[in-house]
Amino acid sequence: MNPTVSSESMRIRNATLDDAPAVSALILSLAHHFLLRDDGSGAEGFLLSLEPEGIARNIGAPELDYYVGTAAGQLMGVVAVRDRTHLFHLFVGQPFQRGGVARALWSHVKKGYGWPSASVATTVNSTPSAVSFMSAWGFTRSGARVETKGIAYVPMRLAQNEPF
Repeated sequence: MNPTVSSESMRIRNATLDDAPAVSALILSLAHHFLLRDDGSGAEGFLLSLEPEGIARNIGAPELDYYVGTAAGQLMGVVAVRDRTHLFHLFVGQPFQRGGVARALWSHVKKGYGWPSASVATTVNSTPSAVSFMSAWGFTRSGARVETKGIAYVPMRLAQNEPF
């Protein structure tokens, strides 16, 4: 973790269009976790959606809510929710991983959206490398690993009695 900033000093706020380039750079820096091929072949369309223009469209989309975690002028992480029920993005910059940033972002949306809800399922398409991480938060696999359009993910659903 970067010693100059911590999750305790992080501020979580709604993302703005001005955040799109930094959010894009953050997510693309972690793309190796969900790409099927190191060179990104087969995932060109998906990767294009993660460029600044695609992220700006997402930030402006009525069905998506984006939040950024920042401290000392640095983007530490991003979380996005689609349709109030789907954890669409949750990415933490490499220097800030394992420092409580993901937990703070998760807690922010979990509380804000009242998850888990007895009436509506909360879902996520987890990167394969994050399945155990998401399981620790109470998500369970709801389907087999999916490989499509150059990426891989595991569909998961939040249990009603999750631990966090």
